[in-house]
Amino acid sequence: MALMTFIQAIQEALIEEMERDPLTFLMGEDVVLAVFGATRGLYERFGPMRVRNTPISEIGFVGAAVGAAMAGARPICEVEFASFFYCAFDQVCNQAAKLRYMSGGQAKIPVTFRAVYGSAGSAAAQHSETVYSQFLNVPGLKLAVPSDPADAKGLLKSAIRDDNPVIVFEHVGLGGLRGEVPEGEHLVALGQAAIKRPGTDITAIAIGAMVSRTLAVAEKLAADGISVEVVDPRTLMPLDEETLLASVAKTSRVIVADEAHLRGSAASEIAAIIAEKGFDLLDAPVKRVASLDVPVPFSPVLEQRAVAREAAIESAIRELLGA
Repeated sequence: MALMTFIQAIQEALIEEMERDPLTFLMGEDVVLAVFGATRGLYERFGPMRVRNTPISEIGFVGAAVGAAMAGARPICEVEFASFFYCAFDQVCNQAAKLRYMSGGQAKIPVTFRAVYGSAGSAAAQHSETVYSQFLNVPGLKLAVPSDPADAKGLLKSAIRDDNPVIVFEHVGLGGLRGEVPEGEHLVALGQAAIKRPGTDITAIAIGAMVSRTLAVAEKLAADGISVEVVDPRTLMPLDEETLLASVAKTSRVIVADEAHLRGSAASEIAAIIAEKGFDLLDAPVKRVASLDVPVPFSPVLEQRAVAREAAIESAIRELLGA
């Protein structure tokens, strides 16, 4: 095992996949400058034909990435901040997601979109949103949300090799998170959840950055004799329902922790699936922990109030267990 940060794991995945396939190239905002660090050194290593800065125009370069994928290349397109997918909704949702289906499978769309999401300290409303929920209602897209360095590398490599459009959401607050990453070829299958901490009293399904927050709460509650099983879906589409329901069958109680706004969230979809397919497994209603339905505030105090944190996770667990 190699110890590395979340950002270093992404960088290693990009290098390995670009070395593996000469048709793989990187494009997007500031990929040469490498604002977040994941693409640092790639321009010098692979040159200007394979590492391409784009204008700050998502509607343009996201469309170009889809066209390049249709033409046989394998683009990795960095949108930088996930909120700006709104500027390219047609290109992602009406073109990339549908063209393989509409062509009867003749056109492959092997494009990977990378984007930073989430709240990490007064970046204000347009740079702090968690937007993967908006894509759950778009058939044809795959959505990956890694929570640690090993999954960041393994999911990204699998996404790049997939012949369908995949969006990889990377939480801005996880960049410096350190963890062990298997050496050599390391792939994490899209659609395979992971039990991050086994437990017996309650299941906590956590997405992205909420996994580390939930693990911290689980460690704290263990001192009080409360055993929390932490499950990471890792991908929201496809969703590993079998693993989620198996955990609920073991514990009979479940919370779903999601940094997105509550209404229409991934937490809501997962809660609905559990209620529909696992109702007889439950001893209590499914509890959702999510951010308030307000734009993410610039004010540090208000941001702390609006965005789901450890205190909300702990409160939900204690409420369901009556502890």
